[in-house]
Amino acid sequence: MKRLLPLLLLSFGAVSSFAAVDEFTLTLKDHAFDQKEITIPAGKKVKLLVVNKDASPAEFESKPLNREKLIPGNATAVINIGPLKPGRYPFVEEYHEKEAGAQGTIIVK
Repeated sequence: MKRLLPLLLLSFGAVSSFAAVDEFTLTLKDHAFDQKEITIPAGKKVKLLVVNKDASPAEFESKPLNREKLIPGNATAVINIGPLKPGRYPFVEEYHEKEAGAQGTIIVK
């Protein structure tokens, strides 16, 4: 039993080190994001789900985040970001970036 205890403690430590990643969702409909701003925690990795409800493809782009992702029509893309420092990180739906609603900001606090 004495040999088993350190092994159990090591196993528990390995499992607890896989902390859950926070998920945030942005939805595109009619080439516009449902939220102009989304707030995420600083210093953590997060998963951003971008749901494209349009039939045509869209492209999520954020130069400050160094992320660009094509999202087929009626599909969802996963974009992993972070950990980030506090600040504001703009993003656009690149194919329609000049249209109202195709821009937004990720606020990191």
